[in-house]
Order: sequence, then structure tokens, then C-alpha cells
Amino acid sequence: MVKLLPYVFKTLWRHRSRTILTVSGSAVALFVYCFVGSVQEGMNDLQRRQSAKRSLVSFQANKFCPATSHLPQDYEQEIKKIGGVREVIPIQVFTNNCRASLDVVVFYGVPPKKLQIARPDFKMLNGSWAEFEKNQDSAVMGRAVANRRMVEVGDKFSIGDLSVVVAGIFEADDPAEENYIYSHLDFLQRSKGMNLVGTVTQLEVLLNDSADADLVCRTIDDRYKAGPVETDTRPKGVFQAKSLGDLTQLIGMAHYLGLACVGLVLALVATTTVMSVQDRIKEHAVLQTLGYSGTKVFVLVMLESIFLSLIGGIIGVGTALLFLKFKNLSVGAEAVTIAFTPSPSLAMTGILVALLTGFFAGIFPALQAARTEIVTGLRQA
Repeated sequence: MVKLLPYVFKTLWRHRSRTILTVSGSAVALFVYCFVGSVQEGMNDLQRRQSAKRSLVSFQANKFCPATSHLPQDYEQEIKKIGGVREVIPIQVFTNNCRASLDVVVFYGVPPKKLQIARPDFKMLNGSWAEFEKNQDSAVMGRAVANRRMVEVGDKFSIGDLSVVVAGIFEADDPAEENYIYSHLDFLQRSKGMNLVGTVTQLEVLLNDSADADLVCRTIDDRYKAGPVETDTRPKGVFQAKSLGDLTQLIGMAHYLGLACVGLVLALVATTTVMSVQDRIKEHAVLQTLGYSGTKVFVLVMLESIFLSLIGGIIGVGTALLFLKFKNLSVGAEAVTIAFTPSPSLAMTGILVALLTGFFAGIFPALQAARTEIVTGLRQA
């Protein structure tokens, strides 16, 4: 098979215009496939990470957008006394858009001393925690949102009437966290037009390793069932999945767009290979007179089909992963974001799809070439 490769490459280069067009089409289709797949990867990664964390979110019952949830802040001390609870983090949430958006900006107002307890995996890339804790109007910003908004340490960042000074830029183990901005709880509560002192959007409840998460959820909700404000407490992953709501269904439906791209590559490569076989019927007949068996002719055509699809796949997958890595895209709804995740597994899946597509696209034209009668083929003009 290795001896056939030079001939395959010469054949593809001989029809370079057709080869380039087919490879380009395959690359575009695999780019879209990986782009769509990265959203699903981000969703899966978010759910996987949150299920591994021992944390709950307590939200005001029957509320959806963070702007409508107002829990008394003193719930923090009461919940902390419940068995199995390690820490309670009061959080005030501000977002520029509650609906699904590709450019959602989310502020989390937290007590600065508790931020590193709640997010121990945060690593400061630029700036310092001390600067953030010292100045009430400061904030630390995730690397993804900082790159997307072209913000550096020391810059003033504004959304509507809310303005903060960026004291640090951090990276996190969870890519979704890099799309959030953390500010002081008091600052966010007292910001212009908000006046939310004494209330918070939600409470994040960190559990001990031995705690029963479902039991703690029920205990919290039973305690506040009669008021003053009823709570709805869930594991953080479940809460985020509920917040994403319809967006999750849209991401699931986008999976069919990825499958359509695979079908497009299959049709494109198959069409090109069939055209190549029809143009070279006489050539294949000559090869058989020189001693090439029908099996070797079959392998030649199969290799052409596989290489066309594979080269396009490598270009498309590589371009998609580089684009996603440097663009730091995310999609969010109700102050929960999903990072577009260009994972190694997605790259391997994309290459495998290209390989299999090339294989299946080449079977019919390869059989057609292998079964061509020598005399009939030599009579072709």
C-alpha cells in the first residue's frame, strides 16, 4: 500500500483545481462540525465539573433571571448552622442580558475574603488579590472575558451604570469561570440604581465531604417554606442546567447541524471521487494490463478518497481549534455561561469523522473502478 502513495499524490496534484475545491469544502464542513461540537463539549464539561463539586445554590423560589431573585443576606448565618455545611457564600449577580447571548457579561459580587475559599483553583495571571481586597470598586476578571473585551489590569470597565477598575485577571480550571467578573458584594449592592443592601441574588452553599446534598437541600427549603422569602435549593450543576433551560435544547439541536456537515463531506468527497474514476477509466484499464489487480485499483481509489477527506478534515479541525482557542467564545443565559471548549477529544473526533467519511465516500467509486473490464476501458476515448 505504501508503494501506491506516490501515484495517489501525483493523481491528486494532476487535478489540483478539483482537489483544492474538494479539500476546501471538506475543511469548511469540518470547521462547522467542530465549532458546533465545542458548544456541546463546553456543556458536558460544565456538567461534569459541577457534579464533582460539593456545592449547592439557594435561589429565590419561582424566580428565573438573577435580577428578580432577592434573598435576605442574613440567611447566610442561619444556613451555616445546618449540619454538613462547610461555608456559605452570599452572591449578588448582575448581568447585561438574561436571555441567550454570545456576549453576556456577568458580575458576581462576593465578600472578597471568601472568594478564594469559594474558588480555590483561581490563579492570578496579572494583578493581585491584595489590590482587589483593598479597593471596593475593584474587580478580578476571567481571562476569557478580558481577552474578548480587550481589557488589561488597571483599566476601567463599564457596563451600563456599573463601572469597576480591573485589579486582576485570573485563569481557572473550569473554562466557564473565565467568563465571569468578580467584584465586592457591598459595591454591587450599592451600585447606582440597585440599592440592594441586605439582600443577595443567591447563596452558594459549600458542603463537607460526608454531607448528604439532597438532605441539605430539603432542610434549607423546609426552613424557609413559610418565609420571609421562600428558597429553591439545588446542587450547583442542576441549578445551572435549569438556568440554561431552552439554551440546552438548542445546543442539542445543533448536534444535527454537525451531522449535516458530515453528510456534506460524504457527498462532496464521493462526488469528486466518482468524477475522478469516470475521467480515468482508460487509465485504470492500462494499469490492469500492466499487472495491477482489481484489488490494487480499488485500494488506489480508496486512498484518493480518504486523503481528500482527511486533508480537508485536518485543515478544518485545526483552524476551528485555533479560532476557538484565541477567540474565547462563550454563550450564556440567566447569568450562566458555557465556554466553547476546543478539547483534544473534539479534535480526535473530527479527524476520525473525516477519515471514516473518506472511507465510506470511496467505496462505491472504488468498486466501480475495480470492476471495469480491461477491453471496455481501453475503448474509452
